[in-house]
Amino acid sequence: MKKLFYPALFHAAEEGGYWVTFPDIPECITEGDDMEEAYSMAVDALGLALTERMKEKDTIPEVSKVEDIAGDGTVVVVQFDLDEYNRKHNSKAVKKTLSIPEWLNEEAMAASINFSQVLQEALMVKLRIAKS
Repeated sequence: MKKLFYPALFHAAEEGGYWVTFPDIPECITEGDDMEEAYSMAVDALGLALTERMKEKDTIPEVSKVEDIAGDGTVVVVQFDLDEYNRKHNSKAVKKTLSIPEWLNEEAMAASINFSQVLQEALMVKLRIAKS
């Protein structure tokens, strides 16, 4: 999946820091003690909101043009990379059953090969996914 870029409104909080809203995704709200933390939290909140919509088979909202955003905050474009987000947050192991020739199994066992690691590495090469 390509990277997505959603405009966010960063509002200065009275007590300090920032709170962040996404005009295209009303349920997506977060905050941070400073601009750097607010941006990092915005990326996580955006990822959570979009992946939840995907799980529920809801539509992913169209991205508004920055110039169409009206509000009392500062408009900041937040980048979301689904592949990176999934590697960071969805790394739960899943069991797979596979078959290989007996002789190959014996050779690999004798060499103390970690089958899971080899399969993961081979799939990443095959799918052209960079190791993070």
